[in-house]
Amino acid sequence: MRLFQNSGLYPSYLAHLNQLAAKASSFAERRRIFMDDRFGALHFLKPVLEQEPEAFFTNGDDEILQRHWAREQGLPGKPTLETILLAQIEHHRTEVFYNLDPVRYPSAFVSKLPGCVRKTFCWRAAPSGNADLTAYGAVLGNFPSILESWRQRGCRAELFFPALDPLMDEYGHGERTIDVLFVGGYSRHHTARAKTLEQVASLAGTRRVVYRLDASRLTRLAESSIGAWLPLQKHRRPDAIARIAEPPVFGRQFYELIGSSKIVLNGAIDMAGTDRGNMRCFEAMGCGALLVSDVGGYPDAMEPGVTMETYGSPREVTEVISRCLRDWPESAEMAGRGRTRVAETYSKASQWKQFGDLVAGV
Repeated sequence: MRLFQNSGLYPSYLAHLNQLAAKASSFAERRRIFMDDRFGALHFLKPVLEQEPEAFFTNGDDEILQRHWAREQGLPGKPTLETILLAQIEHHRTEVFYNLDPVRYPSAFVSKLPGCVRKTFCWRAAPSGNADLTAYGAVLGNFPSILESWRQRGCRAELFFPALDPLMDEYGHGERTIDVLFVGGYSRHHTARAKTLEQVASLAGTRRVVYRLDASRLTRLAESSIGAWLPLQKHRRPDAIARIAEPPVFGRQFYELIGSSKIVLNGAIDMAGTDRGNMRCFEAMGCGALLVSDVGGYPDAMEPGVTMETYGSPREVTEVISRCLRDWPESAEMAGRGRTRVAETYSKASQWKQFGDLVAGV
């Protein structure tokens, strides 16, 4: 199978990558630096991670990366990123196209794919406005309610899961000096999450609580010296959060931070109803921390009270965390069970087999 996997980058991660790859002067070198950093690796299929010759990977929205390839291949002028991506697919003689960035490259893009492409898939586990993905062979995701919404819009939709990065095995075997870690986005759209973070931040006086937050542009402006004079109060973080907030972390730095933490706090945002199992769940358990997350329906291996803990409200979360830390030897055993169960259930080998079954069935 000649597999082509396309992904995309968060703006805040792109800035991080540009620092890591500041001296990279070729497509291969910049891509290697990205892949070595492991950002998004839970979504990358086994042949991509293992750099098998029939698998090709790129970030189609990374202009620096893509223009390296265009120059190296002698594409004339200044082609669009879409033109470059189509040229890469044709050059690779792709048979199966798997796109992690389908809102940027929707059905209109699929209609332009070269004739060598036989099967098309995309991953989408978030609301997508009016995006048209009906031309894809199947929309993949791990939230049943969102998959059902795609079916109602005329798409074939199939359940599919992230898989642990094998490199996670290297992390989390030393002392865990951080009591509670939260890494994620913060904006006025994260209402429920903000209340939870504020409650847990109150533990910072007696526990080591670390927040690495990717704040919105308006939040950063609101908290600046200029922002203090602007009507942006609703975008400012509560003092308890702002006092301990640090910049976001990504990739291997993120793995290292989870591996140094006893508890990883997670809070879903209102996009998938009661479905749970966002990326943070897999990342936390994969690096051996105890996942403490909000009540809902979790995928196999994520079993409240057995492999993870849940809370029902922002008020309850501090009670759950305090109990887990007070009884840490028992909590550590639960985290260990979680790590083992998730590793057994969501391996790269099983993910690749499931993908192969989808290819055969679509």
